[in-house]
Amino acid sequence: MIIKKEKKDDITIYYLEKDISDEKMNKYVNTFVKPSQINLIIDDDTDVYTKEGKLLLKFRKNKLPEKDINEFYENVKNFVVKKTRNRGSATGSKSKSVYENPEIMTNILGYFDKFAPNQKVYLRKLNKKIPNVRETQFVMDYPEKFKKLFPFVKDIDKLYEKYIPDKYEKQKKKANQTPFKIANTSFTTITTNVNFQTTIHKDAGDDIEGFGNLSVIEKGKYTGGETCLPQYGVGVNVRTKDILFMDVHEWHGNLPIKLEEKDAKRLSIVCYLRKNVWENSKHKTKKFMIRHNKTIKKIRSNKKE
Repeated sequence: MIIKKEKKDDITIYYLEKDISDEKMNKYVNTFVKPSQINLIIDDDTDVYTKEGKLLLKFRKNKLPEKDINEFYENVKNFVVKKTRNRGSATGSKSKSVYENPEIMTNILGYFDKFAPNQKVYLRKLNKKIPNVRETQFVMDYPEKFKKLFPFVKDIDKLYEKYIPDKYEKQKKKANQTPFKIANTSFTTITTNVNFQTTIHKDAGDDIEGFGNLSVIEKGKYTGGETCLPQYGVGVNVRTKDILFMDVHEWHGNLPIKLEEKDAKRLSIVCYLRKNVWENSKHKTKKFMIRHNKTIKKIRSNKKE
């Protein structure tokens, strides 16, 4: 519910009250956002706060350079369409078995904090204990392509520093404590989703002191897919070149994505500092990282992300 709206320079500022109480929100967890739950769709430069003054989101249009967007897409386009079953209830699945989850196009780039099952078995056989941090499949298989993603990630990092400086400072300080980060940014990890409507959830595993971000690369025509905070009745129409900063520890999800062309794609990109990557590798040296990565590559055997 909008309780106040104002304009400052070219920025629209909203103050919102919860449409749904905390108690009632529990019944909507891991269900899909319904259009009837959203009464405000943002499509222009906007800041949104709670009635108490807590920042919920900042949205800016046309801030990401087209050249870096295109380079990012060209280097990930064949990888990000790989299907996995590792998003569990965020897909709407009620099963506790990963093998019964629907296959969706969601993937992780950068650095991760869990070993694949066959890697764990191998390490146990060797009686070898090493920190739970590793390069993802994309980094190991396509190191040169990974480097070509850096300009786009740096663009997001600079905007993060500009628009959310207090959160950025805390997150960057942590990122500086580990060599397992992306191109000297405040991020260790990137999650990509293609045409994936997530259910209502809160992010876990990221830096609790940080602030979330979302960018989108669209190929072909589609409608919908707005990123929403249903408890506050607000959604944001993020498109190519736009950047959304949002509190991912509030309930959020997507409206349905309707493809108007058969091969249309909505590629969403989330950059973040993964808490356990930082915890498991802070104060390690770059030399340690190089040795560690060589060890992981030696034991790698047909691993799945």
